[in-house]
Amino acid sequence: MTDTTRTARDAVHALRTEVNTVVVGQDGVLSGLVAALLVRGHVLLEGVPGVAKTLLVKTMAAALQVEFRRVQFTPDLMPSDLIGQVIYEQRTGDFRFRQGPLFTNLLLADEINRTPPKTQAALLEAMEERQVSVDGSPRPLPSPFLVVATQNPIEYEGTYPLPEAQLDRFLFKLVVGYPSAEDERAVLAMHDRGLDPHDLSAVRPVASGADLDAARREIGAVTVDPAVQGYIVALVRATRESPSLRLGVSPRGATMLLHASKAWAWMSGRPFVTPDEVKAVAKPALRHRVQVRPEIELEGVTADGVLDGILATVPVPR
Repeated sequence: MTDTTRTARDAVHALRTEVNTVVVGQDGVLSGLVAALLVRGHVLLEGVPGVAKTLLVKTMAAALQVEFRRVQFTPDLMPSDLIGQVIYEQRTGDFRFRQGPLFTNLLLADEINRTPPKTQAALLEAMEERQVSVDGSPRPLPSPFLVVATQNPIEYEGTYPLPEAQLDRFLFKLVVGYPSAEDERAVLAMHDRGLDPHDLSAVRPVASGADLDAARREIGAVTVDPAVQGYIVALVRATRESPSLRLGVSPRGATMLLHASKAWAWMSGRPFVTPDEVKAVAKPALRHRVQVRPEIELEGVTADGVLDGILATVPVPR
């Protein structure tokens, strides 16, 4: 894109529009992915197979002109299969580090809960510090770097639930549901016209790393009134005091909610955050950071239901 008058917000809107030419009916999930990318957050996608989770991430990578890699997480996947390993070059007599698929821009960790905790933990340093340590030496990852992990909410046999420390590294947990009847008809029409989900060569590169950097600078300038900051604190403290929860939101969760709210305000064209932006991102930013008490969960209470109650009762600043 060579138009020097185009703004970073124009590029982000063009990105969403381009992805929507391939993926229909997942606007909310796409907005969450874009917001996470803008504030260097990672995303956990939860949805049944066949709702375009992989296609959504692949299309976004193509429209951003960044490298994409997908890793199928399995019970026999080892940390070195992700990070890479030091190998001996017999020809030269030297040791050389061979990079694993973690060295990419957008990593799709497919069915992350199917691999043991040791391999899940291999992502922790990468997600938090955007580097990996090999033989005691840090190796930086490319920029941008985004982990999008998927989970199937139906099949739990043979899975390893993510520990709280790992869940806390994700900015959002986004629920990918079925499209509406109208959107599903549009999907069928696209396939009837010959859409090949494995061939994304028609996707136009509409944004770049420079656009992301410009957007991040503008998001950093978005202001948050002390009253709105106090509202965020009140929300997260309410999760810690809720009788329905055995685990509330950590201070890291509060800061991530702040950054997500700033990104949401910027995407909406506002230079400041209102309580509406906080409410809009509260459930995706917090649902994976809380734990419902088992006896309450047996009654059908969900994390989203508890968060809905907290959002309804915590006073909103005027």
